[in-house]
Order: sequence, then structure tokens, then C-alpha cells
Amino acid sequence: MAVEAGEAAPDFELRDQHGTPVRLSSFRGAKNVVLVFYPLAFSPVCSGELCAFRDEFPEVNRDDVELLTVSVDSTFTHRAWADAEHFQFGLLSDFWPHGDVAKLYGVFDSERGIAIRGTFIIDKGGVVRWKVVNPIPQARDLAEYSKALAALG
Repeated sequence: MAVEAGEAAPDFELRDQHGTPVRLSSFRGAKNVVLVFYPLAFSPVCSGELCAFRDEFPEVNRDDVELLTVSVDSTFTHRAWADAEHFQFGLLSDFWPHGDVAKLYGVFDSERGIAIRGTFIIDKGGVVRWKVVNPIPQARDLAEYSKALAALG
């Protein structure tokens, strides 16, 4: 079952595309976090979504917002993808133990071994304030993310 709005966001630590450990709780008190799970790097819908974050989501440049994206791809795959697409935000590897963070948030498809499209907006206090979970083939709407962040003030 997915984490629900109003619940504390489960803490985790994963490595980004540079191999740097990133801990969710390190943003508490300082930044709202947009936590985005996606199935696989380089796939068409995922590429479209993450390129939209790069090009059409000005909130990614705010000092009080951190965009963290998560998939089961390796850090090496994330680095190649980030370099190819010029992604400046964190691409976190949930590679091993395979999909543990996606499972923690209730967005892991165990039959396919990948995350489904789940997004959680977490406030500065570490509480999930908004979420959306879409089926694997269905892209999410960035405008909804902007509204949810605006509601946090």
C-alpha cells in the first residue's frame, strides 16, 4: 500500500548519478521535496517526463525545493542518462536491494521488477502533503505538482 498524504515520509538513503549518497531526511527543515518514482531510464515516457522537469518545471530551480527522481536503474545508467539529457537534478538508484525504496512507498511492481509512476510531495517537516500514482504507461501532469507546491506556501 502506498504512503498516504498526511503520513510521515519514510526516510531512505540512495546514491545519485554521481555515486553521492542522498538521504531524504537531510532536506528536513530546509526544502520541500518532490519525490518522483519512474520505471526505467531511457524509456520513452520516462524520458518525456524527466525532460519536462528539466524544461517546464521552474520549481526545480527554487532554493526551497529539491527534485529527487528514483528508479531501479544503476548509478551508471543514471549517469549516462543525466549526461545525455543534461539533467541537473538527482537521479537516485534503487538498484540494490532491488526496489526497496519503491516498495517502502508502495509503488513497486514486483511482477515487472520496476517502480510504477508514483510522486510524493513532502513538506519541510517530512510529511507527505500530496501524492499521485499512475499506471506505468501514463505520464503525470507537471501542473499538478506546481499547484501542490504552491499550496505549501
